[in-house]
Amino acid sequence: AQYNLAICYMDGIGTQKDEKKAFDLFLKSIQQNKSHVHINNTMKIYNERIKFEMGLESAISNNSITQNSVGFCFQSGKGGLKINVTRGFKWYLKSAIAGYAEGQFNLGCCYEYGNGTDKNEIKAFEWYLKSAKNGCVKAQIHLAICYQSGRKMDKNETKAFEWYLKSAENGNVKSQSYMGYCYLKGYGIDKNETKAFEWYLKSAENGDAMSQNNVGYCYDHGIGTDKDDSKAFEWYTKSATRGCTDGQYNLGYCYENGKGTDKNEKKAFKWYTKAAAAKGDAAAQNKLGDCYKYGKGTNKDEEKAFEWYLKSAEKGYKMGQNNVGYCYEHGCGTGKNKNNATKWFSKAA
Repeated sequence: AQYNLAICYMDGIGTQKDEKKAFDLFLKSIQQNKSHVHINNTMKIYNERIKFEMGLESAISNNSITQNSVGFCFQSGKGGLKINVTRGFKWYLKSAIAGYAEGQFNLGCCYEYGNGTDKNEIKAFEWYLKSAKNGCVKAQIHLAICYQSGRKMDKNETKAFEWYLKSAENGNVKSQSYMGYCYLKGYGIDKNETKAFEWYLKSAENGDAMSQNNVGYCYDHGIGTDKDDSKAFEWYTKSATRGCTDGQYNLGYCYENGKGTDKNEKKAFKWYTKAAAAKGDAAAQNKLGDCYKYGKGTNKDEEKAFEWYLKSAEKGYKMGQNNVGYCYEHGCGTGKNKNNATKWFSKAA
């Protein structure tokens, strides 16, 4: 209501124009609604007036959330503002010092990349750590990646696991998926297939397509749970329809072999095509070669079979390389060429 009333005073709608009242109402509106979008709308109106920033500085001197939003606007050029990374840094600094976790994370980014200040990886890490300890999921993930990769610090699998765990417990879907990987492989923690399955399932239920594939794989192979082809098919389907290449390949395999569903070579061909053509998956490209070679779910076409085997082989897929060697050896879809056959068989070995 205050925002709309401010517009009325700003433009003289139903009342006399009064920019001072408009400005005061905008500031009150900002204090009540601190979203980036709302700040942007206000800044669009006042971006050519110095008094906007002066007024904001006075009005939100103790409002760390809004300080962070203003920093975002200056750093990104949102709200009709010209990008000014130095001013953005100043507002992030205010927000960070006041203890706002997201402001601390953004300040860390400024120090890491030299946005509005000199690069300083030590200060960047210090602010990321403060932000992470204050519950910022982005900072927790960032620290986990740093410890995992050894960037900015010594590589430490245990600490990487600890920060992934914190962000996973705070609801981050990708971190939940990575927790599944950690428990499955014993990365930073003792190997535990049951917990791996539990974390993959949590992430999958929250909509992560790769985790949905991983849950399907667990049911497919009895990892951390009972083997169940029907449930594997169900989760592969969810993953595939969300665009996960691995899920599409595995769903194609289910249809090709009648695993957890009725055998359907046309549907198998369809899903292999999605994974191979759209995403360039080497295993799916090799499977498409098989489909064309043997006429599975499509018309038999040895030239197309060779084309897909070659795509797969060029990506380093061993079965694809072996199949290309076979094609050259027997003249399947291409001319016979013993030298090329030997070359590809050697690569596959």
